Amino acid sequence: MIKKLLKIAGKSALILAAILLIGFGVLYLIYNEPLPEGTSGVKADALANKMLEAINNEAYTKTNYLEWSFANGAHHYKWDKANGKVDVKWDNYWVHLFLKNPSKSNVFENGSEVIGDTKNELIAKAEGFFNNDSFWLVAPFKVFDPGTERSLVTLENGSKALLITYSSGGSTPGDSYLWHLGANGLPESYQMWVSIIPIGGLEATWEDWKIMETGVFLPTSHKLGPITLDMGEVRGYN
Repeated sequence: MIKKLLKIAGKSALILAAILLIGFGVLYLIYNEPLPEGTSGVKADALANKMLEAINNEAYTKTNYLEWSFANGAHHYKWDKANGKVDVKWDNYWVHLFLKNPSKSNVFENGSEVIGDTKNELIAKAEGFFNNDSFWLVAPFKVFDPGTERSLVTLENGSKALLITYSSGGSTPGDSYLWHLGANGLPESYQMWVSIIPIGGLEATWEDWKIMETGVFLPTSHKLGPITLDMGEVRGYN
């Protein structure tokens, strides 16, 4: 009887795996797009600057603190941008992360300080969370970061989009994002060619923009297919 149940379970697992594989193949054929080719130079930089003006980059540079959450409220952040420090909180952990020198960071679990190898593992985890989750908040402000390449792409409808490739920095250097902008330069969405997603060109919206206390524009949600990425209560202040 047990052997029969195991045999049935094994067949069911194989069938489920086949269904998932076929489903992924269908999605890949429908949605996968090659990375577009663009032209770098003055026009690409001009479109990047138009986007920065639309979201008030000048105010962003003068904004000292940013707060938000991610992963359905599972990750919480208070970023002291002026001093390069951020409080990262998830589950029972709190990491006071020094971005320029992570080894100096302090780690706590249930209010007690963590030391040793576990501390280093949690620091690395906090860095990974921050690199990903902050990108969904401030990616438009990073188009002139060191290691970025900007290209102007002409879409099928004749409009222009801004392709940004990160040759270095963050957790996943080499990723590319194609920004689709409104007439005033405000980001509306981007398509992604990133190492963690096997389907190239998936599109995520950038919406529900709000003006912070300092005057900077920040998004409060994104849609990636049927999934909504809520940024929580977003704040930018001094």
